[in-house]
Amino acid sequence: MSDLTPREVVGELDRDIVGQADAKRAVAIALRNRRRRRLLPEELRTQVTPKNIMLIGPTGVGKTEIARRLARLVGAPFVKVEATKYTEVGYYGRDVESLIRDLVEAAITLVKAKERDRVADEAKRRAEDKLIDILIPPPSKWEGLLKPDDEDGYDEAADEEVIDEAIRRYRRSRKKMQSRLEAGKLEDREVDIAIPGRPASPVSVFGAGNFEQMEMDLQTMFEKIMPKNSQTRRMTVAEARPFLIAQETESLLDVEKINQIAVSLAEESGIVFLDEIDKIAGESESKSPDVSRQGVQRDLLPIVEGTTVNTRYGPVKTDHVLFIAAGAFHRSKPSDLMPELQGRFPIRVELADLVRDDFVRILREPRASLIRQYQALIETEGVKLEFTDDSIDAMADIAFQVNRSTQNIGARRLHTIIERVVEQISFDAPERSGETITVDAALVRERLEPFIKDEDLSRFIL
Repeated sequence: MSDLTPREVVGELDRDIVGQADAKRAVAIALRNRRRRRLLPEELRTQVTPKNIMLIGPTGVGKTEIARRLARLVGAPFVKVEATKYTEVGYYGRDVESLIRDLVEAAITLVKAKERDRVADEAKRRAEDKLIDILIPPPSKWEGLLKPDDEDGYDEAADEEVIDEAIRRYRRSRKKMQSRLEAGKLEDREVDIAIPGRPASPVSVFGAGNFEQMEMDLQTMFEKIMPKNSQTRRMTVAEARPFLIAQETESLLDVEKINQIAVSLAEESGIVFLDEIDKIAGESESKSPDVSRQGVQRDLLPIVEGTTVNTRYGPVKTDHVLFIAAGAFHRSKPSDLMPELQGRFPIRVELADLVRDDFVRILREPRASLIRQYQALIETEGVKLEFTDDSIDAMADIAFQVNRSTQNIGARRLHTIIERVVEQISFDAPERSGETITVDAALVRERLEPFIKDEDLSRFIL
């Protein structure tokens, strides 16, 4: 768990996300409360539950990015799901509990990554030893070195001397081979590597989402009992090394320990981002029985309140998982949700629409801003791409104008605009290596003016 203060969390988020100070403060406080809960006495700690957050605002203003960056900042397992992909129990579709199973899988991935880093040096050493064993195999039998005598067929004294000399000779050869391997002189030598295969997965026989756990259990069982067919491949030492390192890394991992740590991490630090929660608010507008919005809310309620979900790694309690819900709420209101579900999201934060100055900042300030991304991409072709200040202002103006006159998709509008601006430059870049290309306001307007003037066309293009 991170020891960052709320102010430090907001500062880190500010490096990648422009504006939305209220939302950043809310998630920073929720994160800090987790640390505070851990310091409470045991009898009180179990009674303190997360204060789940509901982010309300149009698309493209940073709702998802705030939650994702927060999880990445503190190394917490994170899963983003759309509420609309779940259906009421009994209908065809994903079971709501599967979001917790996805969360545990995310935790497994995090823990495995840390464990792989921890054993990386040992795995590399073992892989190098295995490479040397392949290049110069150790003698498997010493019988060929034995000398017969007249009585029992073998002269023990002579045998020990011969074997000792053979061992010393093998060790000298091995040391020379190791030196050549470390010096990189054997990278092109071909070796035979055994690549373990995976058992064939059983054919899915369950269609409804309620049988997901049963299907996963069956697959796990088949993986244990089905034979794993390995195959031998000839490759160079340079190609074989990553395979051997990966094999040795997996052999050094304690799977049971990883699973236990991951389940605990998901329970104590997991973050679930429920997007499009406004789409399940109220009754369904259609008469189709395929999806029941109220039913999805009823199924979500125990998960958010706190329950135990069975996973392939064991039972997982959701009492202390942090849920962040988000929605635009254009055609509905948070009050249209079930009262019980509303009560599980006590913190409501409304995110503001992006204004023209926000678009300017989004293009300039984040560490991985769109400007920096495109400059890096074009630079791989040996072309230096520069954007003048007035070109950035022009793109921000156009993004703000188009969002107002057509659909407001927030910062996502900038992706379309900047792609239109650099399209020809990107196409010609391989033939313009060594050049410096400057994008100014005139070029921006030249590329975008036809689409801005034709409002009907801009609806489809921009």
